[in-house]
Amino acid sequence: MMAELQSVQAQHITRTKPLSQGLVLLMAVSCGLAVANLFYIQPLLGDIGRTFHASAEKIGFVSMLTHIGYAIGMLLFIPLGDIKERRNMIAVLLVVVGISLIGVASAQNLLWMYIASFAVGITTITPQMIVPLAAQLALPEVRGKVIGNVMSGLFIGILLARTVSGFVGAMFGWRAMYAIAAAMMFVLAYVLWRQLPRTYPATALSYGQLMRSLVSLIAQQRTLREASLIGALSFGAFSVFWTALTFYLEGPHYNYGSEVAGLFGLVGVVGVIAAAYSGRLSDKVSPARLVGCALITVCISYLIFGLLGMTIWGLIIGVIILDLGVQGGQVSNQARIYSILPEARSRLNTVYMVTYFTGGAIGSSLGSYAWSLWGWGGVCVVGGSMSLLAFIIWFVNYMTDKKRSASL
Repeated sequence: MMAELQSVQAQHITRTKPLSQGLVLLMAVSCGLAVANLFYIQPLLGDIGRTFHASAEKIGFVSMLTHIGYAIGMLLFIPLGDIKERRNMIAVLLVVVGISLIGVASAQNLLWMYIASFAVGITTITPQMIVPLAAQLALPEVRGKVIGNVMSGLFIGILLARTVSGFVGAMFGWRAMYAIAAAMMFVLAYVLWRQLPRTYPATALSYGQLMRSLVSLIAQQRTLREASLIGALSFGAFSVFWTALTFYLEGPHYNYGSEVAGLFGLVGVVGVIAAAYSGRLSDKVSPARLVGCALITVCISYLIFGLLGMTIWGLIIGVIILDLGVQGGQVSNQARIYSILPEARSRLNTVYMVTYFTGGAIGSSLGSYAWSLWGWGGVCVVGGSMSLLAFIIWFVNYMTDKKRSASL
């Protein structure tokens, strides 16, 4: 009875509070500002390494631990979106991540930095509460478009984080960037608490039942398993490039500073804006086909990095294509999983995004490791291999589904 009442309440919220363009924009901006906390680090890796007298391999663990913390935070907290009111959870978590960012800004040694970065990751999970909320509030016929718009804000935040942190780091030092980020989180917590609508749980499960149901979802939903693995490999390839780029640009071939590495974030926005149309296309075209096209695009970007990465224009073209492919695949994959079980969107998103950012953490570590051992060529081989493996997995599953459909 309680579950039925809560389901009615959730439907009531969706009908009586339509998802306005202003609210979609606020959600997109919020996702971008929040997720940026994970990526301020990348253009600053060289500066932080010099502060703590650490090698590229050791300082690369900071980025990896942030992503691992993010994956753990999603696993622990995102499922609560199916049984708790989301607005208050989002506001509280933003306050906590603000405190964690202050910890990074005040780090006095590398161990402190590791712990604080892990804390930032585990608490920077509000984007993955906002995206299912947007999917819940959107009408079914425009859900893909809404997800695409909100996810575009998230990806623009990922990319512009590098631009902003590169310039702030060059002008005021890397600690200033994290102090500014903390202040923004406190402000954002207040704004979202005032502006987001209240929502009601979609299920009456206990937390223990909720966590156990994640295993059931993985076992029962083949599309979820496929989308999660492809997403992890794709984002891993993305992270390989962006982690190694700072070392490459600061190396002897280019000899640039953190601000130039950050500028590449602006370049990537071009690809993300173009990929925003993936959400609209997923309302009309098979999202599975769009995923395949996106993965081909990521593979092409690594060919460009390998063949033309010794020139700035080669890097610029590759960045646009890489971000277009990764963002397009992400939006299409999420459109696929959100259509499976509407009452379990937070849990579906948990499985997908935990796997996705685990792939990002592995990619960050592999990026710094490949750079340390083999230089730019090794980075291109590692990232290209991850993207090619993702395409092979998609292709095998897509052809299997076509054969099944033909036999019916």
